Amino acid sequence: MLELERTELSVQRERAILVKVLSERLDPNEDPLAELGSLVRAAGAIVVDGLTQRLHKIVPKTYIGRGKAIELAERADASEANLVIFDNDLSPAQIRELEKVLNRKLLDRSELILDIFASRAQTHESKLQVELAQLEYTAPRLRGMWTHLERIAGAGGATGAGKVGGIGTRGPGERQIEIDRRIVRKRVSVLKRELEQIDQRKTRAVRSRSNCFTVSLVGYTNSGKSTLMNTLTNAGRYAADKLFATLDTKTVRWEIEDCRTVLLSDTVGFVRDLPHRLVASFRATLEEALHADLLLHVVDASNPVALRQVNAVHDVLEELGCLALPTITLLNKVDACADQADLQVLESRLNNTLAISAQTGEGLDAVVAEVRRAAQVGTLSVTLAIPAGDGRLIAEVDRSAKVLARRYGNDHVEMDVVMDQGLLNRLSGQCAALRVVADESGS
Repeated sequence: MLELERTELSVQRERAILVKVLSERLDPNEDPLAELGSLVRAAGAIVVDGLTQRLHKIVPKTYIGRGKAIELAERADASEANLVIFDNDLSPAQIRELEKVLNRKLLDRSELILDIFASRAQTHESKLQVELAQLEYTAPRLRGMWTHLERIAGAGGATGAGKVGGIGTRGPGERQIEIDRRIVRKRVSVLKRELEQIDQRKTRAVRSRSNCFTVSLVGYTNSGKSTLMNTLTNAGRYAADKLFATLDTKTVRWEIEDCRTVLLSDTVGFVRDLPHRLVASFRATLEEALHADLLLHVVDASNPVALRQVNAVHDVLEELGCLALPTITLLNKVDACADQADLQVLESRLNNTLAISAQTGEGLDAVVAEVRRAAQVGTLSVTLAIPAGDGRLIAEVDRSAKVLARRYGNDHVEMDVVMDQGLLNRLSGQCAALRVVADESGS
């Protein structure tokens, strides 16, 4: 067979046949290859065929068994597919064995998701995060990428001397693998240092907003988080009906009447079996969710597997350590629900839910009311008298509190504000001349 190029993860414009191994019984109305097909199309490939197999025990060598692998190769030939994609995670050895039978490139689920992230990364930070995840995925697979050099004499098996691995018998194949492994290890170390610095800056930036009430949108990919953010704040966030349309976190000020400053963040979407390497690499990006005062979990209520998607999001939140944060579950896309009974099932199975449509605006008044109620806990409505010459303090109040009105005197500025008690204590400590003219506790 022709030697396979496994140095790139791109699947653009290729014809793909999809494979999924089932270990449990599925809902008869559920298409087991639907999500994988969406992922493949998001990566730019064309889906030409699909195959599912129910197995109670995975075959260690080829995952699906040699007979099924031969059948898969025949179907790939018939459909002229040049790429096979598994909805399962395969070991490097399984990928090598299957590629020998299939005679074409093979990707597993993690590799496909990494490819999508690589194609969508726009900022320097997200590019570094994706590169780190890709290198950590590729490192244990380097041997399979250099099998074409093993035929050279001395390459650990091509000659009698090579078989015993004597001194001086190691050929360029093994040396190249070792060189690549050193390069990968060095690059991984560099990326981790850069991302650690980014993580520290991100953490400081998030903590500097401690005086504001922070809300993070979390949810399964393509659940409508970006559309919701645009509807609530006119943020101009890119939104499209495709998986992982946005990877970068965006934080904007959310103006809510009679409420202290609220910051709303949109995070990267989650997906079932999201590779742990990506969760670790994108930890800095997800810092907004880690330090949020409130999570808005956006669920695509029109999706027939919405409950499974909810569980997938909970798994990622638990891995990040923020599953216990106060959360409101937003059942989005209710305008697209074909059967209202499905919506009632979700409402009965999930806690603290609100039915909304980010597209039409239905139910968003209730969302604003709930966020206002949560943000006003522990806040004060006060009138501050600030020395007119203390521009820094005035700017700090403008930035960290909700300013309702201001009046200018000869030597001071009076500001009616809604603010956190901790912020008031900190500002009073910074400026002895700061006076509280009127004080009315919030709810």
